[in-house]
Amino acid sequence: MEADWIEHRRSGDGELLGWMKPVGDGFVVVDLLGRTRTQAVDWLTAEESLDALGLSYLADSYELRLDDGSWLKVRIAEVSPTMIRLQKDDWGNSSATELYYSTHIPVSPDTLRPLA
Repeated sequence: MEADWIEHRRSGDGELLGWMKPVGDGFVVVDLLGRTRTQAVDWLTAEESLDALGLSYLADSYELRLDDGSWLKVRIAEVSPTMIRLQKDDWGNSSATELYYSTHIPVSPDTLRPLA
């Protein structure tokens, strides 16, 4: 997140949905993972885009590239304005050892990608 980014919060509960990044006369929508979601659009379109996007993508499965180049299936455990905390997806196995990983925001698609 940069100093000039404008937070956008859900009207019902005030939950942070993302940011609007000023670009020229418009705004680029940035999600909580730091990913650009639109080209430069007007204010209202940026707000509507974030409202429509919501937070559902945070519940999706992802793959994290490990230091050895392999990919590991993970779920997002926590998101802050600077970090993403990921948990190895153990398929609900309650006896599995919980493994967590952290990465900075924005995260590159070469590091974290939606599970295909």
